[in-house]
Amino acid sequence: MANETIIFKFRSREYSENDLKAIRQVISENFHLGRTQISCILARAWEWKQPNGKYKEFAVRDTLLRMQEAGLIELPPPLKRNNNKAKKPLQAPLFDQTPHTGFVKDLPGLEVQRATGYTKLVWEYLLQRYHYLGCPKVVGEYLYQTAMLGDQVVACLAWGSPAWKIAPRDKLIGWDEDTKRKNLHLITSNVRFLIPPWIQVKHLASKVLALSLKSLGQEWEKLYGHPVYLAETFVDISRFQGTTYKAANWIYLGQTKGSAKRGNSYSFHGLKKAIYVYPLHAKFRRWLLS
Repeated sequence: MANETIIFKFRSREYSENDLKAIRQVISENFHLGRTQISCILARAWEWKQPNGKYKEFAVRDTLLRMQEAGLIELPPPLKRNNNKAKKPLQAPLFDQTPHTGFVKDLPGLEVQRATGYTKLVWEYLLQRYHYLGCPKVVGEYLYQTAMLGDQVVACLAWGSPAWKIAPRDKLIGWDEDTKRKNLHLITSNVRFLIPPWIQVKHLASKVLALSLKSLGQEWEKLYGHPVYLAETFVDISRFQGTTYKAANWIYLGQTKGSAKRGNSYSFHGLKKAIYVYPLHAKFRRWLLS
């Protein structure tokens, strides 16, 4: 690879013309099977695996789509058309909407648990209906949680894969690019946090975050076979002040540059976000640098 000209670079991986020829051959031989199967075949051929041993089929598919956007390969047409734009709102499930006010100390029995089954339906509906970003489209490892007061959902959280390039975070850890590529999966990002409008309990948000963080590493290890040592989040400063994260003792690291990754490059959109992190282990730097 060192003596070959690099034609394409994505997800910190480089591809030469010989690499692209091999990819085109796999596509040609399996064109009739469709994009999903081609991604599966390449994931196994490349031995792209998550830490839990599962193949990174979505990451491969994303890479192939970027190659196609660059005019380097031609994929078969999608077998199913993307109907996200025409997606109908979720039908509201029957769930408890009892209003609550006062202070969190007056609500004993608050618990945070993984959203599954019925609570997952409520979680999806609440995020789609009441969160300004809607339900997250998470690729890779994720954890969806609900805060429960008895049988009532009083808050929703979503944890997902971290951002690749966050300079203040990487400086805090002391990462070089190779170590970051190896250990990035040991960080998780709080991509959604919602309390329904009929729940107006003071200090509830910081309490829910604290309960979630307390068991986050263990929950992640149960799901994916490895812990996480640092949590991160990004707060839209045009909408929020980050009060909840400050109250929950998250560390403020500064602001993003106001750019977003689009394909193989970054584009400036001007929407800066505040960066917060929360160490899940006293020696998080040691584990993230090992």
